[in-house]
Amino acid sequence: MKKHKGFTLIEVMVVVVIVAILATIAIPSYREYVIRGHRRAAQAAMMDLAVRQQQFFVSNRVYAAGDESANDLNYALPAEVAENYDFDMVAPVGSPPTFAITFTPKGGQLKDGALTLNSAGVKGPEAKWKK
Repeated sequence: MKKHKGFTLIEVMVVVVIVAILATIAIPSYREYVIRGHRRAAQAAMMDLAVRQQQFFVSNRVYAAGDESANDLNYALPAEVAENYDFDMVAPVGSPPTFAITFTPKGGQLKDGALTLNSAGVKGPEAKWKK
């Protein structure tokens, strides 16, 4: 009898099935990990913007608002955050002065949902800030 070297078709198919099962488990977990990382970067940027808003308020007695608000705060959104989120800052005129920051996801982050932070420190949605 001759000794054959190599793999049988069944052995190769078993390995392919095992790799496919591992991939179906690992890929969604990795995507969630990446989305969480991007969310954390956006939350850090939001906190930085909130601190800058408070500093601007102390100096000017109003919060920065409108399209030029980032320029008023001398702030540029980090590249990692800018490629995954659009942001909007609103400071309605009224008493007492307030502001709201909203980061809306774009691209692969769309399923994550918007993040908000206001001048009272209320973060929304609360569950996304705790994870």
